[in-house]
Amino acid sequence: MKKLSLILFITQSIFSFAQEISKDRIVNIISTLASDEMKGRKFGTPENDKAAEYIASEFKKNNLEYCFGDSFLIPFEYKGQKGFNVCGIKKGKTEKSLAFSGHFDHIGTNNKSGDNIYNGADDDASGVSTVLGIADYFKDKKTDYSMVFMAFNAEEVGLKGSKALSENKDLNPVFNNITALFNFEMLATESQFGKNAVFMTGDEFSDFDELINANAANGLKVYPDPYKNEQLFYRSDNVNFVKKKIIAHSISTVDMTKAFHYHAVNDDINIVDAENLTNIINNFSKTVEKLNTKNFTPKYNDKVRYDF
Repeated sequence: MKKLSLILFITQSIFSFAQEISKDRIVNIISTLASDEMKGRKFGTPENDKAAEYIASEFKKNNLEYCFGDSFLIPFEYKGQKGFNVCGIKKGKTEKSLAFSGHFDHIGTNNKSGDNIYNGADDDASGVSTVLGIADYFKDKKTDYSMVFMAFNAEEVGLKGSKALSENKDLNPVFNNITALFNFEMLATESQFGKNAVFMTGDEFSDFDELINANAANGLKVYPDPYKNEQLFYRSDNVNFVKKKIIAHSISTVDMTKAFHYHAVNDDINIVDAENLTNIINNFSKTVEKLNTKNFTPKYNDKVRYDF
């Protein structure tokens, strides 16, 4: 009996460990998206298309289903240029879903000599790595909620990719079932609140953060937005889903008093705190694993604005 119990314990421990997303995996994702070969992933460039195709291939590896049609790549146009958003879905026990997003475009290159590539490791390869990491974690799991995974394009030119996706009527059957959207934006560095800690934009508009903190795994903590005067809630891709009255907040670690890499050529793999980011991704995944349609139904309060 003791031997059986020991075997069971070892088996459970191995299985639990296997669920963890490795730091090497996260570094690989960011290194791929933020490589010099991607030339800053500017919207309208071949490298931007290549980034979209890479994310789509990762969605396929995670056995996601298409959000609609016959591809993860969903085309749109802006100022005569064509690009792609990426969308995949994992079916759960219910049609109600949680959505996870980040933007994969960045600002390209400049004409100066030397290092002239804006690699965008933090902005926002780190957010996309979080989305893909969560998809990895849940690949072989059955959850109560279904899960929608989205990688937005053209954020840097005015949130145009997420706008096009949110207004795509073919996706209404998917979007009508979203209970809440986690939009990940710049998580590569340690937050001002320390490790294993993030902040959420628009915390004053819903009980989203309170419900996350009530179910948080391994000491993960969501703090209120310390930059409320910047109106970040209305300045990231989540806002196009707020307009649809979907609970949608951006989650970040960036310390804006120290973010000298923002839209700079040194935003590359060297500024990434891969251990902290991997820990956050794993703990978010474990937190989300505890959520279901009964214990997680966040709501907006009357302070939020939809008409902007």
